[in-house]
Amino acid sequence: MNNVVVACAYHNVGYRCLEELLRQGADIRLIFTHEDSPTEEIWFSSVRELADQHSIPYVTTSINEPENLQRIRDIAPDFLLSFYYRNMIDSEVLDVPACGALNLHGSYLPHYRGRVPVNWAVINGETETGATLHYMVAKPDAGDIVDQEKVAIAFTDTAFNVFSKVTDAAVTVIRRAWPQLLAGTAPRIAMDLKAGNYCNGRRAEDGRIDWSKTSLQIYNLIRGVTHPYPGAFAYLNGRKIIIWHACPAIGSGAPGHIVSLTPLLVGTGDGLLEIETVQMEGEAELSAADFIVSLDLETNARPQQLD
Repeated sequence: MNNVVVACAYHNVGYRCLEELLRQGADIRLIFTHEDSPTEEIWFSSVRELADQHSIPYVTTSINEPENLQRIRDIAPDFLLSFYYRNMIDSEVLDVPACGALNLHGSYLPHYRGRVPVNWAVINGETETGATLHYMVAKPDAGDIVDQEKVAIAFTDTAFNVFSKVTDAAVTVIRRAWPQLLAGTAPRIAMDLKAGNYCNGRRAEDGRIDWSKTSLQIYNLIRGVTHPYPGAFAYLNGRKIIIWHACPAIGSGAPGHIVSLTPLLVGTGDGLLEIETVQMEGEAELSAADFIVSLDLETNARPQQLD
């Protein structure tokens, strides 16, 4: 049985897919993963802890380093498998495994190739996404598809909710596909890149709200970057506020103009946005009602505009 694996893994998808491979008896010889970033909220499972539990060596330097390439050549794996690994893998590395190099991507390819596909799907108001196992080639998320599973995106889902669904779908895909890969019977379906799209990564500053957009577009942005992500934000009297939860409401008002305090309603390019939870930077997260009280309107002017 050709089941010697070198894996690249991080995040919940990496943890859960490795668990499934181990359950099926995969011989994982080495794992490439990442050090946790001190600037990122770590809300997901640790691949390094999983590796320690199973006495599997792991490396946090880039897989593309010459010494790591040599380690992989020495192992001579049958498969190189990547699960939410954050580095592009050089072609020289992809050529090593005898049976191929495959990646598990968090979308229903060819849609949402590239970075942070779950967040983009929610921000763009999609009603479904998925998980896809595909062969890796030099171009990102472009190789032949082996298997994929769709998941629904509910109107009230946040990116966190959808990521949990995608993680479950990823495990389902690995559970089905691994026996086929071992047997040499897994399909290879050419990807039609013209039928999909490619997305770049997102930065915290990309969460600034453009009040000229519709209330639905702003709502989708908020739920696409709310906890555990950095959040969508605006400015009130020069101070940054993060809007963690909101919903579209019927009515109209000038973009960014506060038309009501109870409930807290803000005008947009089309419709109103009802703000539900909000946080002044550096302070505690509050309900909209408590936030209004915190502004101490008896001694401060009524807020008029979010920028």
